[in-house]
Amino acid sequence: MVNRHTANKIRKTHRYLGIFIGIQFLFWTISGLYFSWTNIDDIHGDQYRKEYISKSFSNLISPSQLDSTLTVQSVQLKNINNKPYYWINNSKLFSAETGVLKKGITKEEAKEIASQNVISELKIKDIQIIKEVGKHHEYRERLLPAYVISYMEPNNLKAYVSFNDGSFQTIRHRDWRWFDFLWMTHTMDYEGRDNMNNLLLRAFSFLGLITVLSGFLLWFTSSPTIRKFGKKINN
Repeated sequence: MVNRHTANKIRKTHRYLGIFIGIQFLFWTISGLYFSWTNIDDIHGDQYRKEYISKSFSNLISPSQLDSTLTVQSVQLKNINNKPYYWINNSKLFSAETGVLKKGITKEEAKEIASQNVISELKIKDIQIIKEVGKHHEYRERLLPAYVISYMEPNNLKAYVSFNDGSFQTIRHRDWRWFDFLWMTHTMDYEGRDNMNNLLLRAFSFLGLITVLSGFLLWFTSSPTIRKFGKKINN
């Protein structure tokens, strides 16, 4: 059987490990509960979206009739303020009626694009353009520059529209921001949120395993039943 000195060492190890990683365990539990009790569609903001109805256009020029120096590798037809545009090679926007190059969309066009995607009950409070964001910004890893459209809504709702091609990017609101924060604490990726292979998460997972195993070992070494059983064997 394990002697008293060794048992005390196991007890101390278990205690200090529990204190050290206990806060992270609490975050894992709270975030896990939040994830299991929320509807992911609501987190994505689907309750604020309306079905986008695409518009058909006629008498459009061929993409080959655009800039003669341009090698067309990809083409998307876009509806911007009820006018057709070609988004060429994911970099340039041309009128599909005149072939004129369009250098970004206006605020009014951004509002119209948002109105095609966001439910009509919501009223716009403000619109701004952003050209760069940090690693923790709610609009990270998406097309920039972009218009951010704020609504008069209790959940601090914001919609994002790409400046260059006029594409509706995403919706952000209070519940999404809570989800995003808790996801960060869950993955322990405090830089970009989504790296599940970061060293900090691996280290705490390993320490968590040691804590659990030390708890089992502590029970084994301190259990009166186990001690009695050991004495019977030794006798």
